[in-house]
Amino acid sequence: MRILHTSDWHIGRTFHGHSTLAALAEVLDALVGQVRENDVDVVIVAGDVFDSATPAASAYTLLDETLLALHETGATVIMTSGNHDSAARLGFHSRLLRDGIHVLTDPLAIAAPVTVRDEHGPVHFFGIPYLEPAIVRRLWPDAVLRTQAQVMHHAMGLVREGMARNGGRSVAVAHCFAAGVDPTAGLEREVRQGGLDVVPLASFDGPDYVALGHIHGRQQLGEQVRYSGAPLHYSFGEQHKERGSWLVDLDADGLASTRWLALPVPRALVTLIGALDEILSDENAGAHVGDWVCAVYTDAVPQHEPMRRLRERFPFCALVQHQPSGADAAEDRSYAQRLRTAVTDPERIEAFLEHVRGGEGATEREAELIREVLDDRVRAEALV
Repeated sequence: MRILHTSDWHIGRTFHGHSTLAALAEVLDALVGQVRENDVDVVIVAGDVFDSATPAASAYTLLDETLLALHETGATVIMTSGNHDSAARLGFHSRLLRDGIHVLTDPLAIAAPVTVRDEHGPVHFFGIPYLEPAIVRRLWPDAVLRTQAQVMHHAMGLVREGMARNGGRSVAVAHCFAAGVDPTAGLEREVRQGGLDVVPLASFDGPDYVALGHIHGRQQLGEQVRYSGAPLHYSFGEQHKERGSWLVDLDADGLASTRWLALPVPRALVTLIGALDEILSDENAGAHVGDWVCAVYTDAVPQHEPMRRLRERFPFCALVQHQPSGADAAEDRSYAQRLRTAVTDPERIEAFLEHVRGGEGATEREAELIREVLDDRVRAEALV
């Protein structure tokens, strides 16, 4: 059986204020072509199908068109929800789809696989939607589910129970932050507390292949445990990371081989660093006139209207930053800098408290209250 593992489409996401819908449509069309050319039997989308719990109509249109095109190749599609998706909305959408397209969003159905057969027999696909501990612990009141690690360990236990009841090969699909990954700063935005969201690699033992989503760059945590990353660049921090999918082959005994299939990049990303006049040079303009540009100018003082001047040379300049050369890196970062580098809500709150308290962050009791408030917000958003 041949499987294509993709994830993190983030349909509807913007790139520094610019729509990515057309670019993503181009890339997903190429992905459909790869499915057809490589005779793929099953396409896995491991979460974060949309970028928002309330996607616009145009995002649904692109998803529907892509799923229809995948269906026409003859491949079965298996999709799970991620932390950016609304599981309820994505699950409702699944009821409108045709046979051969499966959207798995129900935590209580984790142990019930989607089964696809080939000449060697059945392959059971177990879909684990993104599981927020504050929301799902009520589903399994007898289990201790305070962290992502505990929730995923419990979910994989359900997968192994399903494997025991269904003979044959198996594939697990999940959306989480696994131990050993190298994340892209500022992109993986789920609430984290002291690393408690990190899922140990041993939790994924059992299946012949584990298709993970959530990290935007491809990563191999083990021969059988991999991230495919996002099909499109969504940040300058991703600019050097390849875009593509894993082509996975199963034989009668399990995992036989994996191969990386690169996807096209509609518009390259580049970061130019130097004095503003150097960045604006004819050489740079000729080389990067069609690229997304992040300009980091190092002049000692801020320059007049840098973005206007940059866009005269680089029509797709998306970001400009002033970082004077020779600045003392050992100096304390400003409050604004700490906010820019903060990834999660707790980190942003901690930066604010340190700023207003002269360096002192939250007390142990305050940190506990902050976690409770954030958990309540997550529950409320899940009901929307």
